[in-house]
Amino acid sequence: MCKRYKSSSKVIVMALIRWQPFQEMEYLQRDMNRLFDRLTTTDGESSRSAFTPPAELQETSDSIHLSLEIPGIAAKDLDIQVAADAVSISGERRESAKTEDRGMMRTEFRYGSFQRVIPLPARVQNTNTKADYKDGILKLTLPKAEEEKNKIFKVDLG
Repeated sequence: MCKRYKSSSKVIVMALIRWQPFQEMEYLQRDMNRLFDRLTTTDGESSRSAFTPPAELQETSDSIHLSLEIPGIAAKDLDIQVAADAVSISGERRESAKTEDRGMMRTEFRYGSFQRVIPLPARVQNTNTKADYKDGILKLTLPKAEEEKNKIFKVDLG
């Protein structure tokens, strides 16, 4: 439906458009998601495909304990390499999520590989590393090298 208005010498035609507030909210949410994706983009990839597993490192007198949170990745898809002074963990993520809402099916996939190299605070015996992977948590126990266990530093004050 159009309304016509006569001005002094012009005819103005206005179309009536129904306002849909929920659709406007969806547009706003989509635009905000795009903005945050652009802000957190690394090397041209979107933040959803870039994955860096969080790590926790604890050092005791005789070993180093390293834990990584790697949910949704099978143990067979992980590659762990231990050097005397660093640990390299790489793998491939294959994740999919399906949701059904109001008769519509939505499927999202996340694929991609990751690699994380973590420098160690002390040299370790890489041949004696123990690993445990359960519930998406990788735990590595890295025994320190003998020369690291017995290191004594003499401090000269004078």
